Amino acid sequence: MDKIVKSDAEWRAELSDLAYKVTRKHGTERSGTHDNFPKDPGTFNCVCCGAPLFDQSAKFESGTGWPSFYQPISPEAVGESVDRKFFMKRTEVHCARCEAHLGHVFPDGPQPTGLRYCMNGVAMTFEADG
Repeated sequence: MDKIVKSDAEWRAELSDLAYKVTRKHGTERSGTHDNFPKDPGTFNCVCCGAPLFDQSAKFESGTGWPSFYQPISPEAVGESVDRKFFMKRTEVHCARCEAHLGHVFPDGPQPTGLRYCMNGVAMTFEADG
């Protein structure tokens, strides 16, 4: 996978203010602000570079107000790093292609993985199958 690297000014010019804050500055959108994602079969892609991140079939209702998935589309689609902000230790999830901050992963999801990839909706776009 080819990495995508752009200057801060390029990202700022291409993204909405909220998408820039979340993906490039590691922000978080308010819970419940992206509850309108389609239920049709399809793929959730990175808003910054278009890389496929999650399949609709792995999405579940977590009750948190953020889009949640039990696994990425492939292990290579996302990367992880330790986030120690706000006096806690969490696992941050980012796009493997462009390093966009997507959200966090927690060990309280459904089977088969037991993981909850809690993503910022503004960090993704949806592409329906077909």
